[in-house]
Amino acid sequence: MRGLPLSEQIGSFCRSVYDSGFPMKRVQMGMYTLHPRYGSHTFVWRPEAPAVEYTPRERRTLERDIFLKSPVHHMRSNRLFALRRRIDSDAAAAEFSIFTELRAEGLVDYAARIVPYELETASAPGRQPTGDGQAIPGSTQQLDGIFFSCATDRPEGFDDGQLAQVGQCLPYLALAAKSRLTYDVANTVLETYLGRDAGRRVLTGTIERGTAQSIRAVIWFADLRGFTRLADRLPAALLIETLNDYLDAMAAPIEARGGQILKFMGDGLLATFDLTGRDGGTVCRDALTAAADLRTGFPALNAAREAAGKPVMDFGLALHLGEVLYGNVGASDRLDFTVIGPAVNEASRIQSLCRPLERNVLVSGSFQETAGDSAPLDSLGFHALRGVSEPQELFGLRR
Repeated sequence: MRGLPLSEQIGSFCRSVYDSGFPMKRVQMGMYTLHPRYGSHTFVWRPEAPAVEYTPRERRTLERDIFLKSPVHHMRSNRLFALRRRIDSDAAAAEFSIFTELRAEGLVDYAARIVPYELETASAPGRQPTGDGQAIPGSTQQLDGIFFSCATDRPEGFDDGQLAQVGQCLPYLALAAKSRLTYDVANTVLETYLGRDAGRRVLTGTIERGTAQSIRAVIWFADLRGFTRLADRLPAALLIETLNDYLDAMAAPIEARGGQILKFMGDGLLATFDLTGRDGGTVCRDALTAAADLRTGFPALNAAREAAGKPVMDFGLALHLGEVLYGNVGASDRLDFTVIGPAVNEASRIQSLCRPLERNVLVSGSFQETAGDSAPLDSLGFHALRGVSEPQELFGLRR
């Protein structure tokens, strides 16, 4: 079950608690997530705000001083379920950096909880998440749950009984949040590893081996020139950094122009621009624009890397248009969602001619025909492709 979006869940919960008479003027809720860029989600609710404020936290921020000086880091590091502080003095505000901000808003009492997702974990003997500073016994393993904090401007602070009642509700909020977060994580992981459309198809049930459909698509087949040479001499960390730098540059134009990256293959990648429901000429021109953007961006990337004393590379790219089978192939319990067929093989063969023809971008005749005469392409004559019976006319992106 997907559940409501997290911001709606949190907003509804906070509004109900506030309207019942609990004087919280600011709530922060956070949770870790599986995302290649973002390590956690943070939500902030205020009673006067029109909507919940959402901030995705980049993974590198988890190592910054601001995180290391936060209540959540303190609680996880010291295995605490709960923390309570008066923050209306200079000495108290100095304990955590967030307290200075809260004091500036006129808030005086602060309470925080770490709430495991599993109700039975929260209620197990010796592990009740209640009380100020109660330790979490056992392993130092990071808790799988939510971080919840609230603060008030009421001079006498929170009422202990009301605060305990809110704490009793939090495990149910955590479970509701987990329902949505599990779906979001699955969607993110599939999109990250399979591609946007392929991930959506798998998540909605297209998972049986052999399930595939025939689609007409632009096939983008690219690789980096010089990677093998660098792989033989670069330290592992620098090799990975170099490869990621260039794959970023190769991926960005594809995604900006509506393409989908299906897989990275060492120093290369396979992507498609689906023609389903779209004008073929428009799709081809989008792909060609992406190729032009890539060719324009590479010199700037290489200049910046050379200035920093880092190794540089070039690229070769083939654009082909044809019918492909799009779906699940593989072993009985290990599948790949990809495109297969003669058109994919032809794109690979065309790409292998980039170096001999001294071109970064080569385009097939079928692509050129669909793109139209206005496309900035020059004929490079007919060339034999390995495994293809007849020579094929190839085109180069006009310089």
